[in-house]
Amino acid sequence: MSEIDAKHVLRSVVIDETSLASVSRDVEHERQVAIFDLLEDNRFQPEGAETGPYDLKLSLAEGRLCLDIAGPNYEKRHLLSLSPFRGIIRDYFLICESYFSAIRQSTPSQIEAVDMGRRGLHDEGSQVLRERLAGKIDTDHDTARRLFTLICALHRRPTAT
Repeated sequence: MSEIDAKHVLRSVVIDETSLASVSRDVEHERQVAIFDLLEDNRFQPEGAETGPYDLKLSLAEGRLCLDIAGPNYEKRHLLSLSPFRGIIRDYFLICESYFSAIRQSTPSQIEAVDMGRRGLHDEGSQVLRERLAGKIDTDHDTARRLFTLICALHRRPTAT
C-alpha cells in the first residue's frame, strides 16, 4: 500500500442499531468478521477528501442506504438507492441459508459448491457497490466485498437465534 493509500482508510465502522434486524449467531458472526477484516485492511477514499482516516456509519433512511463519513476536514453523507442491490441481496440471503445449513450437515465438496455460489454473489454485490460509489468513494475489491456484507446486514430478515 502506498503512503497516499495508507492515509485513505477506515478507522471505524458502525452500523446503526435501529437499522438492524435480529439475526442468527451465524449472521452476527459474519457481520463481526466483516467489520474486523475491513478495519484490518481497506482502501476508502472519498472524493474531495485530502486525507483520512475515516469513520463510517451505515444506516437506512427512507429506503436508502446512508453512508455517513467523517474524517479530518471532511464530513459527508452519501445516499444510495437500494434498488440495484435488491435481487443480489435476496439471492445472497438464500445461498447463505444454504451455506449455514451445509456447514452443519453436508460433505466438504457440497459445502465448497455452495460457498462458490456465495462468493460469486458476494463478488457481484461488491461490483455493483463499486459502480454505485463511482465518483463518490474509491474502494478496492476486498473493501467493497466487506461493505456489501454489512449492507446485507441492514436487510437481513429476522431469524431465530
